[in-house]
Amino acid sequence: MFTLRNVYLILALTLVTLVKAQDIHFSQFNGSLLNLNPAFTGFFNGDYRVGAIYRSQWQSVPVPYSTISMNGESRFRPSSQTRDAAGVGILFNSDVAGDARYGTTQIYLSGSYIYNAKEDSSLQISMGLNLGYCSVGFDYNRMTFDNQFDGLNYYKNAGTGENFQWTRFNFGDFNLGVAAQYIINNKHRVIYGISANHLTSPTITYQGNDVSRLDFKLSNYVSYITPITFKDDIVAELLYNRQGKYNELIPHVSVKHYLNKDANQAILGGLSFRAKDAIILRGGYTFKNLQIGIAYDINISKFTAATNRRGAFEIFVNYIMFKKYQTVIKTKPCPVFM
Repeated sequence: MFTLRNVYLILALTLVTLVKAQDIHFSQFNGSLLNLNPAFTGFFNGDYRVGAIYRSQWQSVPVPYSTISMNGESRFRPSSQTRDAAGVGILFNSDVAGDARYGTTQIYLSGSYIYNAKEDSSLQISMGLNLGYCSVGFDYNRMTFDNQFDGLNYYKNAGTGENFQWTRFNFGDFNLGVAAQYIINNKHRVIYGISANHLTSPTITYQGNDVSRLDFKLSNYVSYITPITFKDDIVAELLYNRQGKYNELIPHVSVKHYLNKDANQAILGGLSFRAKDAIILRGGYTFKNLQIGIAYDINISKFTAATNRRGAFEIFVNYIMFKKYQTVIKTKPCPVFM
């Protein structure tokens, strides 16, 4: 008996077989930089940075996605250095999709070394790496199979006729990256990062073979920011990923308008475009060390028949903190009491 439930199952298993071609990704890639490149660990002006991003995708179809990522970082100066810095961080990702709750859980530890190529810090180069523990799997008890139907009724405890050696698979991951920031005449800020991900191409299998592997991915990110008026900046970004035979290209442009420049209070609005997939509306707000971003994907792919052009909702929050340095007041003995 072939039912609509079988269609859902086929789609869910298809997604499982395509896992090697698709990493966790966000439309607001600037809101989750550790997912882009480990060289961005500690690559900010401050001592600590914490952040989180949430994405809800394809809620109008039977196999919606829900993704959350959280990170924490610290930037510090090694005792042997007067200009250079180092960064350490931790990244947590969780992604769940479909009726079978096919999920990915990742924990990465990141480290970086940030070289100040110029005394005024206008040119900085960062090299980073991260090591990850990853787990993928699905809930077998939420799935149904033809053998459990007798033509009229469904029997939950009947034999499925399927054989999975595992329903969860764990593996290690290793990524490297380089990033650079160049500030020209205190006006033009250019950032470029390139990262090599899944260097060991780990195997992901539920059948005890090595046919399905997580493909090597090369990621390129470029950002350019410059003022166009006293209260307005233009922000342009480009992300290009290649993983296996798949490509992802996302250009983005926004205008950032300052409400109060001294307090770094500003609003941001712009557009992104994911080639052959979605038009992305993006907005944001900053105040001092707080950054908030929101995005909505309008689906334009062939999947619009199912999505009705509804794609994904996404929101992120980042916050930078500074250490409180205690001022020691130096005293000089009064000669009267000596």
